Amino acid sequence: MQLLKGEDMNKKLWFKPRDETGWSKNQSPEVRRRHLLSATDKRKTLRKRYLEAGRKALALANVTKDKVTKKKARSDAEYFFKKLR
Repeated sequence: MQLLKGEDMNKKLWFKPRDETGWSKNQSPEVRRRHLLSATDKRKTLRKRYLEAGRKALALANVTKDKVTKKKARSDAEYFFKKLR
């Protein structure tokens, strides 16, 4: 990958979420999970929506450096993945 003049390698590798979910670490677990689920495609089945919401939360947990955010996002992802079973 060739960088343009003045570009930083870290800019190219940083995570960019595709849509706004409304998720915040200061919210209760029920509200956070409701926001994640409402950010998924309503035309999909509930099972696929749970999978998509879990993946969104896991993506956030994998890129954040804040320990509280990582812990809460991972717990939300595990919640949705357990609902799939």
